[in-house]
Amino acid sequence: MIALFVTALAAGLNMPCEQLASVKLERASITAATTVAEGVFTPPAGGGPPPPANAPPAQPTPEHCKVTMVLKPTPDSNINVELWLPTKNWNGKFLAVGNGGWAGAIQGWGDMQVALRRGYATAGTDTGHSAADGQAGMFALAHPEKVVDFAFRALHDMTVKSKRLVDAFYTAPLDYSYYKGCSTGGRQGVMAAQRYPGDYDGIIAGALANRHIHMHTAGAYRQMQLALHPDEALPEAKAKLVNDAVLAQCDTLHEGFLNNPRQCSFDYASLACKAGAPTDACLTPRELKTVQTYYGGTKNSKGELIFSGQAYGVPIPAMASSQDPPNPFAFDSIRILGFQDANYDWRKFDLDRDLAVVDKKAGFVDAVNPDLRAYEATGGKLLLYAGWRDNGITPENTVLYYESVLHEMGPEQDDWMRLFLVPGMMHCGGGPGPNTFDSLTALEQWREKGLAPAAMLGTNRESGLKRPICAYPEYAKYKGSGDLKDAASFACAKH
Repeated sequence: MIALFVTALAAGLNMPCEQLASVKLERASITAATTVAEGVFTPPAGGGPPPPANAPPAQPTPEHCKVTMVLKPTPDSNINVELWLPTKNWNGKFLAVGNGGWAGAIQGWGDMQVALRRGYATAGTDTGHSAADGQAGMFALAHPEKVVDFAFRALHDMTVKSKRLVDAFYTAPLDYSYYKGCSTGGRQGVMAAQRYPGDYDGIIAGALANRHIHMHTAGAYRQMQLALHPDEALPEAKAKLVNDAVLAQCDTLHEGFLNNPRQCSFDYASLACKAGAPTDACLTPRELKTVQTYYGGTKNSKGELIFSGQAYGVPIPAMASSQDPPNPFAFDSIRILGFQDANYDWRKFDLDRDLAVVDKKAGFVDAVNPDLRAYEATGGKLLLYAGWRDNGITPENTVLYYESVLHEMGPEQDDWMRLFLVPGMMHCGGGPGPNTFDSLTALEQWREKGLAPAAMLGTNRESGLKRPICAYPEYAKYKGSGDLKDAASFACAKH
């Protein structure tokens, strides 16, 4: 045993990995602490989608101490956490990773592996529920504390406990704590800045699902409207008509995506059917309404925006009418978070009346507070991003939150907060644009050296495209000559 401690001290560790199991944590238990040899990591079932077919071969993860914990801040809480601590070459930093969708599993394994290879201690959580508690939002039925855990408490508690173990494991102190997440993970990131400004020195938050309640309500409401008004369905041919028309007018670089959707001023009314004309190559009034809602956003009867519409250039999908209940993924925010009724009849939902009920019951899940003065005061940096071709969460929603902070705190906030909009990128990645970029290095350079990122280099592994991803409101403007796949052919500009 003495030899193990001597070896640990020589490696900059206070104790052997297995001894971490004896560390006492408030309202939490360490279920295991084991040394994991260097090797290729295989994510457990439910830990996120498999890597894409064109992904490079998996790289081994370095030797590390894997700690599993169960956190119980309330009697009804059951928050699973996994913490990886490099046993060699720790860089003095910690990275927390976020979740997607309704969570229910540790999902940020890819980011955790990258972090570990870079010398980070890193951790992820299931946010306090699993598939055993029910799919989508069913875990929240009669479990209000689990909703709080999902909303914000699980990530915060994980971070506090993980830092405690980092401090116990290493002889050197923790220098910097960072966070990285997208979608629900984006919501978790800005939620941390709003509620727990001292948790992280820097936050990367992508494709913000921060208006969780309104986003899900808008999605479910569109399905309800299609069921009630079948003539608002959009056949595949009509969807193609819209998408082809937008690209024909606005894809000025002929890349198959819009480099800057904000420069597109397409008028969908131009596709409306003329009186007496056949309707197979134009939009009927009801079809036009569907298209205008998709891009203009869901609004109540007063014309107030419930959730932002899609950006120009995000392909509109074919939409069919169905009498089935709305997809539980979105509908559960109404029937479970809002009404605590698994048998809630969607036909009686009234947007004007009932959204206020859901907001009052579960609005704390949303992370919409634009006052980030407490986070700014800590010296923290906030790096926001979204894909202009995101068909999951509208990129405009991330823009709206960014602009709400500027409205609240003043227009000059780029010393600590910046937004990057990625042309052609889909939800958190993928798509024909420059969909891969190193936001973590950009954040490190910003927080640790004061080098604010004016742009990040984006690449597309499949096509070979490279392009600067510029800090909003700038975008990568083509210089007028040169290879479109060459980053040198573009420069950041506002107009």
